[in-house]
Amino acid sequence: MSILLRRLSKSSSILLSKMAEEIASSTTAGAAVAVAAKKRSLWPSLLRWIPTSTDHIIAAEKRLLSILKTPYRQEQVNIGSGPPGSKTRWFRSTSDEPRFINTVTFDSKEGSPTLVMVHGYGASQGFFFRNFDALAKHFKVIAIDQLGWGGSSRPDFTCQSTEETEAWFIDSFEEWRKAQNLTNFILLGHSFGGYVASKYALKHPEHIRQLILVGPAGFSSEEQHMSERLTQFKATWKGAVINHLWESNFTPQKIIRGLGPLGPNIVRKYTSARFGSYSTGEVLTEDESKLFTDYVYHTLAAKASGELCLKHIFSFGAFARMPLLHCASDWKVPTTFIYGFQDWMDYTGAQEARKQMKVPCEIIRVPQGGHFVFIDNPAAFHSAVHYACHKLLSPDGESESLPEGLESV
Repeated sequence: MSILLRRLSKSSSILLSKMAEEIASSTTAGAAVAVAAKKRSLWPSLLRWIPTSTDHIIAAEKRLLSILKTPYRQEQVNIGSGPPGSKTRWFRSTSDEPRFINTVTFDSKEGSPTLVMVHGYGASQGFFFRNFDALAKHFKVIAIDQLGWGGSSRPDFTCQSTEETEAWFIDSFEEWRKAQNLTNFILLGHSFGGYVASKYALKHPEHIRQLILVGPAGFSSEEQHMSERLTQFKATWKGAVINHLWESNFTPQKIIRGLGPLGPNIVRKYTSARFGSYSTGEVLTEDESKLFTDYVYHTLAAKASGELCLKHIFSFGAFARMPLLHCASDWKVPTTFIYGFQDWMDYTGAQEARKQMKVPCEIIRVPQGGHFVFIDNPAAFHSAVHYACHKLLSPDGESESLPEGLESV
């Protein structure tokens, strides 16, 4: 749902006005959700107001990944009911119920480096479906659904601060790493997943060989990049409404749930527009579009959990409350940033961070790609990832020139 978080300095008034209209039009539907929820257990699954479940998510994931050529295994990795030694169970939960991280693994030839892929906000590991085959030729690829998203467990989200919210993702990822007995791996994070990957690498650098951040969120603060247009928009009634909804943790996914059985059609229109004929790179095939749309709907419409992190991590306008730029001098892991040429995330934040980093850092831009560059232009994205890791992939560690078409900034 990154369309709702685009670069507000250019088009905030238009996008947020549309969002306001969507929210207004879904108010009645949202009220119906509350009524339907009370009766849901009495209805057959096909007639439920929100026609989804965890089983639906896993089934949609299998259908989507069935188009791949590389064999894979899917598992639910048990991360326990809370951090070891903590008196508080996972995220203030009163339940002893163990939690699980949905994981898919693509094996490569023996001795290949391990690449762990972390999705962004409102997404899940299946968003990388156009990349698994190509990357598995060079890496042992592992992709996860972060806790509270996709096919992973969705505990009640009760975090009350930025620190608690960061711990939700960092600590659950660390428990997953321990359960998988992983170390010395490459960590790739997209958008919000890039923020989580960065925070994890800052806390646990000893496990990371290389950090790859794809259109990462969180490198700039509101004070640094508050645009005049955004300031003016926040002063309007629509801006005030959207800002209130943001601080009230009203997420885009709530619109999808509020529309009930109409939700799949709304998601279909979104994916067709964003990843179809208006994509800047390689257009999705008909089969890809159909399977991907079905998968996206089920991941968005399921129980709200990890998505509720939004207001604690970002202020209105998608500015980080605890910007990564402020931590740049503490960076301990070699890092490569990858941005699409049309990415609404501003790569200048990475340039500012690089000035303070004491480790190798490179910024690569990929043509014909937006914020989901790995979907828009997968071939060029794969070249960028391979280049970022060429010293780990080459037995003698020889240097490699930047592939044609990519731009280093």
